[in-house]
Amino acid sequence: MKTALLVSLLSILASLSSCKGQGEHKELNQPQKNSLQIGEFISEIDNKIWVIYQDQDDNYWFGSKGNGIFQYDGKILKQFTQKDGLIDNSIRKIQEDKSGNLFIETPVGINKYDGKKFTVLKPISTQQNEWKLDANDLWFSCNGSANDVYRYDGKDLYQLQLPRKDLEKAFEINEQNLSYNPYSVFSISKDGNGNVWFGTVLAGAFRYIGKSFLWFSEKELSRLESGQEPGVRSIIEDKNGNIWLSNFISKYKVNANDTRYEKFEGFDTSSGILENRFPYFNAGLIDNNENLWMTTYGGGVWKYDGKTLINIPIKDGESDVKLISIYQDNHCNIWLGSDNAGAYKMNGDSFEKFVPQI
Repeated sequence: MKTALLVSLLSILASLSSCKGQGEHKELNQPQKNSLQIGEFISEIDNKIWVIYQDQDDNYWFGSKGNGIFQYDGKILKQFTQKDGLIDNSIRKIQEDKSGNLFIETPVGINKYDGKKFTVLKPISTQQNEWKLDANDLWFSCNGSANDVYRYDGKDLYQLQLPRKDLEKAFEINEQNLSYNPYSVFSISKDGNGNVWFGTVLAGAFRYIGKSFLWFSEKELSRLESGQEPGVRSIIEDKNGNIWLSNFISKYKVNANDTRYEKFEGFDTSSGILENRFPYFNAGLIDNNENLWMTTYGGGVWKYDGKTLINIPIKDGESDVKLISIYQDNHCNIWLGSDNAGAYKMNGDSFEKFVPQI
């Protein structure tokens, strides 16, 4: 990547989620440590928290950049690392199936956790290129790995390849001169119709509807005139059905025939609020009140209610917090993951650093 900022953000992935409504946190008894249990009881989470997730049982999971994953049930904090069965100590995404199994994505592979042990999913590469669209499937990218994308149907993990396009014609990029896969996937999300979206490192964005792909080949989604390569790191659908592809510049809407899209101006920049700011975000979501939230690396978090775009600085003392991810939990609380200051939880109109109560 061309700038220090982009290098720092190479492995970023934001994940989207919806809250389940208000509810009481479950009371869990302190487990007795024995030789069959894995994980270590600790008192604080890591400073580099890139992923936050709350499971069906209301346990919080904090995925770190290099120190494994942390589980917090409201009373007890445990840390799991490679010595407990993780394939890698850098966590990039956490998902859950209907049975409550967790799937933990790392840069080198995927773990399944059934509440007792970690196992590794072994990818299958087939000539049939098993592209399908099922509501229960889980999708993985290993966050910009050498391969494109993976689909898990509950039994098998399929290694898939996105359609190849003429990147030289679209973006003036000669693939032979690249030292990395331009189709590596940074972000995966689903829209309101269940279609899957993929944001890539350099090849723009794709929408998959189960039988065909729609390619978004806009210059702002690939290499910029400045030489910067921001990548499509986050994909958000707003309340009007517009798709935001990791930047403030434009929004998109797919036409009814599903074969074309329209491009519109993104946020109104006439107020000067985005002046001297890089107009890209690395993670985002739409909350239960239909507000858009977007994080930046050192530039705070942005909130957009459909009319006004505001910036909320996030500080750790006097230092800017380098935000990586944003997440809305089962009870509609918004969380921020960072590269230098742990996790933050929204409290009213501001965010407070999260300290587990042990």
